[in-house]
Amino acid sequence: MIVLTIDKGNNLDQNMTKKAADMLRLQLNEQSTPAADKYALRRFVTMAGTIATAASAPTKDNIVDLISTGAQVLDDNLVPDGDRYVYVSSEIYKMIRLSPEFTGLEGLGVKAVAKGICGEISGLSIVRVPKSYMPEGCYFLITHKNAVLMPYKISDAKVHNDPVGVSGALIEGRHYYDAFVLGAKAAGVYALVEAGKQLEAPQISEAAGRVTLTQTNATEIRYTVDGTDPRYSDSARIYSGSFAAEAAEVKAVAFAETLFPSAVAVGE
Repeated sequence: MIVLTIDKGNNLDQNMTKKAADMLRLQLNEQSTPAADKYALRRFVTMAGTIATAASAPTKDNIVDLISTGAQVLDDNLVPDGDRYVYVSSEIYKMIRLSPEFTGLEGLGVKAVAKGICGEISGLSIVRVPKSYMPEGCYFLITHKNAVLMPYKISDAKVHNDPVGVSGALIEGRHYYDAFVLGAKAAGVYALVEAGKQLEAPQISEAAGRVTLTQTNATEIRYTVDGTDPRYSDSARIYSGSFAAEAAEVKAVAFAETLFPSAVAVGE
């Protein structure tokens, strides 16, 4: 919900330059869009098909290799070439520009250092975002265009002239958004995060015909008994206690508010 006021005196003093539509657009650009982008990046990392961990922070000497490894994972998962993007903070972007793979190439290295030209790496188009936009503990995110979805819509906007308590115009706007990783194409999303920021996978044990899931740091464990991925499956259940063993394969994933989700555990 967006609420703005335009003081009548200011509006007149500036020769009517403060238009309601302009103010609403400004608010969206400065407040709503950044909030939506941060939310989307967090969701994409949280629901990534592959979340890998790095024992230490990337450096200019290994950042290209780390990103190339992520691109290779997409290749191995048969993700189509083209329309692939890597989201990096300005800090990681600087490492890429100064990496030996770029500075070692005559001409390209000069441009990269002097002008910051570094538009593609390992077939991935680079998208540089402010450091504050990236989820804490995430070094970079690789996505295929068709693997992620972010619906965004302004559903309503109104201008009230001289409402009670306001000498001028009151602008109200309502918009909504969400972000998804498509389960059928989740292999097209890869994130590299800091070691220790991802939950360990749940332990799946069976005794006396009952299945128990254990992950002491998790706030929620989701599981399926039909072999589908519990991160995306409509048949996923929230674990609340041991359940009867069934013939199909058990899969489970752990979630916590301050950590990235675990890898998917598969019962034997």
